[in-house]
Amino acid sequence: MTVDVLRRPALAERRARVAVAVLFFTNGALFANLLPRYPQIKADLGIGNAAYGLAVAAFPAGAIAAGLAAGALVRRFGSARVAVGGTLVTGAGILAAGLGGSVALFAGALFLAGAADAVTDVGQNAHGLRVQRRYGRSIINSFHAIWSIGAVTGGSMAAAAIALGVSRGPHLLFSAVLFAVAACVALRFCLPGSDNEPAEENAAEDHAGRPARHTAPVPGARTSYVLAALVLIATAGTLVEDAGSSWATLYLSDSLHASVALAASGYVALVGAQFVGRLLGDRLVDRFGQRAVARSGALIAAVGMGLALAVPTVPGTILGFAAAGFGVATLVPAAMHEADELPGLKPGSGLTIVSWLMRLGFLLSPPAVGLVADATSLRAGLLVVPLAGVIVLLLAGVLRPRRD
Repeated sequence: MTVDVLRRPALAERRARVAVAVLFFTNGALFANLLPRYPQIKADLGIGNAAYGLAVAAFPAGAIAAGLAAGALVRRFGSARVAVGGTLVTGAGILAAGLGGSVALFAGALFLAGAADAVTDVGQNAHGLRVQRRYGRSIINSFHAIWSIGAVTGGSMAAAAIALGVSRGPHLLFSAVLFAVAACVALRFCLPGSDNEPAEENAAEDHAGRPARHTAPVPGARTSYVLAALVLIATAGTLVEDAGSSWATLYLSDSLHASVALAASGYVALVGAQFVGRLLGDRLVDRFGQRAVARSGALIAAVGMGLALAVPTVPGTILGFAAAGFGVATLVPAAMHEADELPGLKPGSGLTIVSWLMRLGFLLSPPAVGLVADATSLRAGLLVVPLAGVIVLLLAGVLRPRRD
C-alpha cells in the first residue's frame, strides 16, 4: 500500500489532474448522448421489447468481452493513450449505433462501443491513480464525480437536440467530434512516461522516512483473497447503482403508487447523493482512511434502505435510495485504487480484473432482481441493496486504514 507524501503538486501534475478530469467527463457524456435516443431507435427499427433488450445488452457484453485486454494495452501503450484511443472508438461506435439501419448493425455498434468503453475505463482510472500518487492524497473520487457531471451533460445535450428536432446523425456526429477533440487535447497534458516503469511517485518517502509503496511480494493466496474481496466490494457498489437505475422508478410507481413525476425521484435521489458522496469522498478518505469510509457508507446504505423497505412509504423510500447512493459513493474508486496498488501483479492487472468483473454486476443484477420480484415481490428483490451493504461491512478490512 502507499503512504503518500503531503506536498504541493507541481504545475505539470495539476495540469495532468485537469486532463484526467476531462477524460472522465467525456466518457460520461458520450454514452449519455445516445441513451435518450433509444426510444426513437426502437421505433425506427420496428422491434419488440425482447429484441430491443437483447440488442442493448450488446453494450455490456462488449465491455465484458474486451475488458481483460485493457491491462495489456495499458502496459503496451500507456494508460493515457489507451484512454484517449478508447474514447475515439467509443464515439465512433455510438455514432454507428445511432445510424444503424438494422438490429444487427445497432447491436454490433453497441458491442464495439461497449468494448472500447471498458478499455477507456481502465485507462483513465489507471492514469488517474498515477496522478493521485503524485499528489500524495486521494483525488480519485473527484474524477468519478466529474464522470457523473459528464453523464448529466450528455443527457442534457441529447434532450436539447431532440427538443430542437436535430436528427440523430448530426447530433451524435457533433458529440463524437467534440469529445474526441477534448480527449486529444487532454492527452497533451497527461503524465509522460510508461506505466510499466517505477514512477517517481512510487519512490517517495513519508515524513518518517518509510518507503511510500511496499514492493515486497505477498503470498499468492493472500493476493487472490484481497483481489476477490475488492471485486465483491466494487460489485456491491454496482448492484446498488443498478437497483436505482433499473428498479427505483418501477418500485415507487407500481408498488407504492407514486405519481410518474414523483417516482422518478428515487433514481434522482440516489444519483444526486452519490455525486455528493464522491465530492466529499476524497477529504473523508484522507482523514479517516478507505476502510472506515467504506464501512460507514455501507452501514448508511444498509440501514437506510433496510428501514425504507421495512416501512414502505414514498418519502422514506426516496430517502432510502439517497442513503444508498451516498453510502456506496466511494466503493468503486476505493476498490480500483487498492487493486492497482496490489504487489505481485503486473501494472494494470488488478485494476483490469476489478473493472472487468464489476461489470458482471450490471449485466446479472437486473435479471436476478427480476426473478426474485416475480417469485415474491419487487420489495423483496430490492433487499439486494442492504445485502450489498452487509457484504462491504464484512470485506472492508482489505481496504487501507487511516494513515498515522
